[in-house]
Amino acid sequence: MESAGVHETVHSSIMRCDIDIRKDLFANIVMSGGTTMYPGIADRMQKEITALAPSTIKIKIIAPPERKYSVWIGGSILASLSTFQTMWITKEEYDESGPGIVHRKCF
Repeated sequence: MESAGVHETVHSSIMRCDIDIRKDLFANIVMSGGTTMYPGIADRMQKEITALAPSTIKIKIIAPPERKYSVWIGGSILASLSTFQTMWITKEEYDESGPGIVHRKCF
């Protein structure tokens, strides 16, 4: 069984977005997570996305040095926001309402 590569999935996701924001999305591809720490992965992503995207589009891959932990950092920031606290679901709420509580409180 063959799956699409990360570059193909990124390209496909951007192409499914509104045409007015695609240019900005291609110019702001952020790599995050431990598997993005492989040597040369940002350069390869740049090359692969450039080959798939329209030639007039500027591609920019952002690979911050702390990207191994950026998902955790983002979650930590989100959890510390006062507006996010209203979306927290206690175990009791979940036990009482089931999975539907997520849609009622978060969307």
